[in-house]
Amino acid sequence: MILDEQQSEARTWFERLRDLICAEFEAIEREAGSDARFDYIAWDRADPSGAPGGGGVRGVMKGRVFEKVGVNVSTVGGTFEGDFARTIHGAGDDPRFFATGISLVAHMANPHVPAVHMNTRFLATTRRWFGGGADLNPPLPIAEDTDDFHAALRDACDRHDAGHYPRFKAWADDYFYIPHRGVHRGVGGIFYDHLEGAFATDLAFTQDVGRAFLEVYPRIVRRRMHLPFTDADVARQREWRGRYAEFNLVYDRGTLFGLKTGGNVDAILMSLPPVATWG
Repeated sequence: MILDEQQSEARTWFERLRDLICAEFEAIEREAGSDARFDYIAWDRADPSGAPGGGGVRGVMKGRVFEKVGVNVSTVGGTFEGDFARTIHGAGDDPRFFATGISLVAHMANPHVPAVHMNTRFLATTRRWFGGGADLNPPLPIAEDTDDFHAALRDACDRHDAGHYPRFKAWADDYFYIPHRGVHRGVGGIFYDHLEGAFATDLAFTQDVGRAFLEVYPRIVRRRMHLPFTDADVARQREWRGRYAEFNLVYDRGTLFGLKTGGNVDAILMSLPPVATWG
């Protein structure tokens, strides 16, 4: 698959961010006395048109602190099939597309350490745009962690546009909601899509979102990973994970996009928790 300059620059950033995040998460495992490391599995995508469809790399680590964390990167392209094209920005009249991005979900061993999701991406149809964000998902919310997480994202947003944080926070609050349960998936963060101004400007913002995540989340993990917890805490964590799974399987647009475009199923569903319960 041949990439143009913008596509290549975006892919290079997402792969670099993957490397930085995985190195930091492995360092946390070493601090906890674990030798856990990421296992990487490359996958290729077959496009229905017969043209090269790209692929990606699925990275998963199971350790003492990170019960299960997945950090995936993918770069895919080709043609949307059928009516799905009409649901994608700029693809209604021309089903050709390109997408590159990073997707991360961490489920933690200690219920006091919040789970987290982060995804940023660059897509091209007849339009070109960035999207993504990050949101914190604690089974047992702690105000200090919530405030710290939001402050880091607010700072990243404010470096680019004072209107970004209130807009993208509200977007996350609306998006990460489970209607059939009447609850939010977690304590929020930011979510943005169809950011299609100047490429360099929007890439710089997306990079700052990634850097903010890399700065704040490991700090929260280190703050909480040694706290004692009870069987009741674990029960609450597993119940909450059930809600998380419901959202990702029923409402998450990224899950649908991956399945509809022939992505690697194991990579797409790496967001599901290792152990969850339903009443």
